[in-house]
Amino acid sequence: MTMKYLNILICSLIIWASSCEGVLDVSPKGVLSEDQLNTPKDAEGFVIAAYSQLGNDEINRPFSLWPYGNVRADDAYKGGRDPGDGQGFHFIETFSNIRPNMWELDGIWFYLYIGVRRANEGLRMINQFSENEYANLMARKAELRFIRGYFYFVLKTMFNRIPYMDENVPAEEYKLVSNVELSSDELWDKIADDFAFASEHLPVSQAQIGRADKSAALAYLAKTRLYQAYEKDERHQVVNINKDRLQQVVDAVDEIEEMGKYGLEEDFANNFLTGPYENGKESVFAVQFSTNDGAGRGRMNFGTMLTVPQGMGCCDFQKPSQNLANAFKTNQDGLPLMDSYNGENVDFVHDNLDPRLDHTIARPGNPWKYEKDLIFTEGWSRTPEIYGYYNSMKENVSPNDEGFVNVDPFYGNTKPRIILRYADVLLFKAEALIELGRQDEALPIINLIRERASNSTARLFNESGQALGNYKVSPYRTGENIQWNQENARKALRFERRLEMALEGNRFFDLVRWGIAEDVMNGYFEVEASRKDYLQGANFISGKHEYLPIPQNQIFWSEGRYQQNPGY
Repeated sequence: MTMKYLNILICSLIIWASSCEGVLDVSPKGVLSEDQLNTPKDAEGFVIAAYSQLGNDEINRPFSLWPYGNVRADDAYKGGRDPGDGQGFHFIETFSNIRPNMWELDGIWFYLYIGVRRANEGLRMINQFSENEYANLMARKAELRFIRGYFYFVLKTMFNRIPYMDENVPAEEYKLVSNVELSSDELWDKIADDFAFASEHLPVSQAQIGRADKSAALAYLAKTRLYQAYEKDERHQVVNINKDRLQQVVDAVDEIEEMGKYGLEEDFANNFLTGPYENGKESVFAVQFSTNDGAGRGRMNFGTMLTVPQGMGCCDFQKPSQNLANAFKTNQDGLPLMDSYNGENVDFVHDNLDPRLDHTIARPGNPWKYEKDLIFTEGWSRTPEIYGYYNSMKENVSPNDEGFVNVDPFYGNTKPRIILRYADVLLFKAEALIELGRQDEALPIINLIRERASNSTARLFNESGQALGNYKVSPYRTGENIQWNQENARKALRFERRLEMALEGNRFFDLVRWGIAEDVMNGYFEVEASRKDYLQGANFISGKHEYLPIPQNQIFWSEGRYQQNPGY
């Protein structure tokens, strides 16, 4: 059974009960109590329900985090019809009028905590059994703790001060738990504990696609420890980088490498294609989607429906920024222009380019998703006078793909959503090594990723066989094209992360982790406001905008136990 069949099993279990004692003694239909679910088969349903929540997002509450990680950063404009279309995301993009009572924020908080609760209920259910009664006991506990750790990780990076409840807290007592009960470091430890447990009890490989394995748990353990390593003050400025935590990152990734299960795809494009390329060797953990599976309109990727170009249907959100397009320029030596890339807009005819540009950004005149007879044109953009002519490609598919589905007025697809790639994991290790002062060990990791980028040009031709750009990417060679000291290595690593992971929901969270969000975002607005009028007046306030406000509805629900984030 693959994840396409991991629908919410418990929602289909209806208990019919009656009693001659009177109508008040009749159990309500469709409601299950824990004492009615008391077999390992019932427990499996709880695990499936927790997995199901990974794909239970929708257009305004996307778990892909495109509004929060890409649009809130320097990688993308909101897009859509105009600033009033998806207005909450416009406020998030410009850091203006972000309010605790925004329904978008309340919605994403609520949806993420549904995932936490499902994992907790599953764990509470499973804890009734012994290993003799339930052969998969430890593996299923590990999967549930992985899922819980994932949802808490996202909540922590988005809202920072969050309430933490495990399986020992009944759901009716959730509102009694304060969101400042634990310090930031203690919260990270709780999240890391889930991934550490999962890494100890999950198998190296899973027979069913979509289930977390040992490498996925170790990868998220590395990611958690990396974020935790950057210790911050109350204004979210980095005051210390914890070397013990960095070493834990290196150790976790080393263990993944030793298992040898995952690796880089030969072609960067393979990560973002359907059919035989789905769940490839670089996909460490991915959410699975499907259609025509009996689950209403299907288990499609509703979370990225808004990013479909207008030329394919609707609605042209997440438009790559000019700043991001410019970042893919390279110099005569094939290296990125880290300090000067944004001085002039990229010239696609004459400039040297990193080929990852044309795997990430659709630009007029190029084939869409490598289909030579399907040309992306200016007409595919909804309001180019506001948001420009670029579109995001990675999460989208061809309209000719069998997994491209019309759910009027939107269009969804069933391509798995990779939420952790092996390239990302390797960059965790490289970053940790650089901050440990071991930048020489990080150099071959970064070069491995750059070499893969350089070799990813086989699909980048038009119908006449002409290359879509002057592609030139070279490795860093210390003493020849760069002095590989810690400062330059750090700069190279951070730039490489942007190019490699562009529009995959990471950029803003990287900036916050490094403590440079204010400088980067206000520098971005200073230039970009001259290109896009609607960005005039946009301004990032340090000590406030690193995190979203705690939703006001949740503060009401907690009866005032939650404390609001600073500045809101």
